[in-house]
Amino acid sequence: MSPVPPQSPLLDHCPETLPASAYYDAAWWAREQGAIWARNWVCSGRYDRQARGTIRRISVAGDSVILLRDGDGAYSAFHNTCRHRGAELCGADHQGHSGRLIRCPYHAWAYDGRDGRLVSTGFATPTADFDKSQHRLVPVHLMDWNGFIFLCLADQPPEFAPDMGVAALDNWPMRDLVSGHVLQTELACNWKIFWENYNECLHCPGIHPELSDMVPIYRKGIMSEPESPDWSPKAGLQPALRPGARSWTMSGQPAGPEFANLTQAERDAGHNFVTLYPTMFVVAHVDYVRAVIVTPLAPERTHLRAEWLFLPETLAAPGFDLANVTDFASIVLQQDGAACEMNQRGLHSSRYQAGTLMPQEFDIYKFHQWVLAQMETDQG
Repeated sequence: MSPVPPQSPLLDHCPETLPASAYYDAAWWAREQGAIWARNWVCSGRYDRQARGTIRRISVAGDSVILLRDGDGAYSAFHNTCRHRGAELCGADHQGHSGRLIRCPYHAWAYDGRDGRLVSTGFATPTADFDKSQHRLVPVHLMDWNGFIFLCLADQPPEFAPDMGVAALDNWPMRDLVSGHVLQTELACNWKIFWENYNECLHCPGIHPELSDMVPIYRKGIMSEPESPDWSPKAGLQPALRPGARSWTMSGQPAGPEFANLTQAERDAGHNFVTLYPTMFVVAHVDYVRAVIVTPLAPERTHLRAEWLFLPETLAAPGFDLANVTDFASIVLQQDGAACEMNQRGLHSSRYQAGTLMPQEFDIYKFHQWVLAQMETDQG
């Protein structure tokens, strides 16, 4: 193989993959829950997904969490357990919530919904040694980024660090966007298989004919021009989409007016990916944004929630064709899902212990290194 050009992101060697057991072993899975999913920021959806005056029960890394949105629209999150004797505070996936108090349905202990402090012990009569301040609800770290709500179970959460930086979507009107369509599906594969598929395009020519037509560079099995052996920084970057296309739609044309504040480079890119391991990625186009949230359910089961976000005036415009937008990425997602499940089934062969990455799979290598680093921290 010829040497890798210095400007290329390609690997200069062919490293081994994670072992096959990393994708189905119950013990590995259990370690991941604590080492990765309980320590990192996990997306719970858009801020407006939850109505005011409601509580949602959410599972994060096997822990039950309550996400409260009060009548003023403010969010708070706590572990779903009463400090009295451990009863769950919310027994339904969604329930109404009036006032400021969270009340345990078992013995009526009541907590302030904003800060979790204990307000009342119901009919119980504590003695002088009981300190209310030591019986607050256990908080869960919460943050809002571009209209997405993120939770973290760790005592000290890590830096919130999308791969393209926290300002990557600043030129998109993210807070003004509303949901136009949601696609949910469950894949029979490990969550890491999905991320590996996301991180390479060697499969694109054979798995994604429609996508490879929309993004011509994908026909070569690569994700970007710098991966080509004859590319140099002096050549610059060309528009990513096929001639005449402006967005990922069935027609290639925008679903509505293009966002006003995008740079020319952002328009030429055609698709601007922002990745937040392990929980989600965002694809920002010139006319809409799509977000995909990844939730592990079991060693070989993964839930995906894909949501298409638009300006309200785009959705309300006469002649707006939602299917023209959603059908394109839905086809791609279904193709990826089938490929991931095919990959998962093959890992169970008694003859497969581990694989080998190709130079074009540099982002999978980086992902593997990230996973291993998280697991090593857990061992330490």
